[in-house]
Amino acid sequence: MALKSLKYLLVAVFGIFLTISAPPVNAQDSHGPEANEHADVPEKYEPAKNIIEHVKDGHEFHFFSIGDFHATIHLPVILYAPEKGFTVFSSSRFGHHGTDEYNGYKMEEGKIVATDGSKVYDFSMTRNVVQMIIALILLVLLMNGIAKKYKSGIGVTTAPKGWQNAVEPIITFLRDDVAKPNLGKKWQKYFPYLLTVFFFILINAFVGMIPTSANVAGNTAFTLVLGVISLLVIVASTNSHFWAHIFWPPGVPILVKLILIPVELAGVLIIKPGALIIRLFANMIAGHIIILSFISLIFIFGSMNKIAGWSFSPISVLFTVFIYLIEILVIFIQAYIFTNLTAVFIGQSFEGGHHDVDGHADDVIPTI
Repeated sequence: MALKSLKYLLVAVFGIFLTISAPPVNAQDSHGPEANEHADVPEKYEPAKNIIEHVKDGHEFHFFSIGDFHATIHLPVILYAPEKGFTVFSSSRFGHHGTDEYNGYKMEEGKIVATDGSKVYDFSMTRNVVQMIIALILLVLLMNGIAKKYKSGIGVTTAPKGWQNAVEPIITFLRDDVAKPNLGKKWQKYFPYLLTVFFFILINAFVGMIPTSANVAGNTAFTLVLGVISLLVIVASTNSHFWAHIFWPPGVPILVKLILIPVELAGVLIIKPGALIIRLFANMIAGHIIILSFISLIFIFGSMNKIAGWSFSPISVLFTVFIYLIEILVIFIQAYIFTNLTAVFIGQSFEGGHHDVDGHADDVIPTI
């Protein structure tokens, strides 16, 4: 019943997304005598520009527009310039289209710069920052609520209730299929971090699926920070024996060692975190681009012919809803892959592999 209700909710949410995010194809300029001459000429639709504007970061949450009314939440702009010091103001000062100048600052391609070309440090609360804070608050509230239920005995002496039914199988799966197989007896030490990474990616990606929200999980800064944190955990788990094998691989000719050493070092410091960063970023942003591409087909056909646009709309909506539902599955898969690879890389950093953890010399994690 809950799954059926979730499906209906997703379809409803996506319907709203189509309504409020669609740009006007037949927008006309009503100023000047030339307006009447070109009243029937539709405005040129630029799908690439429109898609990029939807997936990139910004200084406002724009929900919908009706005529001259724009339902927008403007976020605070926090700037620091060596000559002026700190400056704080609302992003609405740049105007609805972001083309106005204010207090010696202007916006160019989404970035705030000084009009005189001087250096500016931007500490603004952008869409990604605000949404990530909201997702973090939701995560803390959700997990604290579940923890309180377990402390009170719900889910221990009685059957789990509410969100416990959804979260408990996930935690059990990550424990039995991710942490224990890759970390052995040390799984309890790293399990809190693995759970935090998994649910933090999951909830940010889900919030990013809400129409008009920011695509935080598809932002390079987001995935970069997660990858760097995982790298620090991996490096902190190593020991002298691990680095001895990196800088002087045993049983290998000296000339081969000269080639192998930089490759192994790059594998630990660059390739492994890079695999985590790029995979998550590419998959999260690809889903949003595909969804927006199917929506754009309606307006591409509509800009050529209204009948063609209306005729293709049902097909485009069906494909879009299908990809939207597939993207929900991709969110779980990518959160799992990031968490699982992190556990694998941490397990590889143990001295000699699993034989140092479980005492089995033959159970060695292969090098990736």
